Amino acid sequence: MPHDDPDHPHSLLPPDPALRVKALETILTRKGLIDPAALDAIIDTYENKIGPRNGAHVVARAWSDPAFKVRLLEDATAVVSELGYYGRQGEHMVAVENTDVTHNMVVCTLCSCYPWPLLGIPPTWYKSDAYRARTVREARAVLADFGVNLPQETAVRVWDSTAEVRYLVIPQRPAGSEGLEEAALMNLVTRDSMIGTGLALAPKDAS
Repeated sequence: MPHDDPDHPHSLLPPDPALRVKALETILTRKGLIDPAALDAIIDTYENKIGPRNGAHVVARAWSDPAFKVRLLEDATAVVSELGYYGRQGEHMVAVENTDVTHNMVVCTLCSCYPWPLLGIPPTWYKSDAYRARTVREARAVLADFGVNLPQETAVRVWDSTAEVRYLVIPQRPAGSEGLEEAALMNLVTRDSMIGTGLALAPKDAS
């Protein structure tokens, strides 16, 4: 088959990885082999539901069990492994806790290192050049873009995720969640709150 044959996928794919994926998706869609809407739904599920539910479980346990939280902050790798959340992209974990004094947020300035076993697939914005560059320079402005406006007395600490270590932010437990069981607390924990670009939901806002 000629290398420039239009039915030969390799002849149509650009060199950039992201463009190659998009081009391949376009080819497969035109051939009727995939449904873009179904593909988007699958990606959304792994980005916002399946993966982040693991992290939400860890956070909810930390909120409701002080001894567990102490252990998590001391050795997150061991603790999350005990719960079955380990593997590639999550070998070395560190947990950091948001308080009235300090708000933590996570970025990977070199690429897109991210705790897959706990949070699923990294969102597109986490991998963007803009987020990676701006978070280091102007963390408060980035938080404001996400709708998070902190008191001036609250310090913002940025953690740079790497191939050697990845971070999980324990968001502050929202007011009104006292007395909720662990399963209900999980519904208050969002993916963004575990990256630090969001806050946990108030009970009235949880679905």
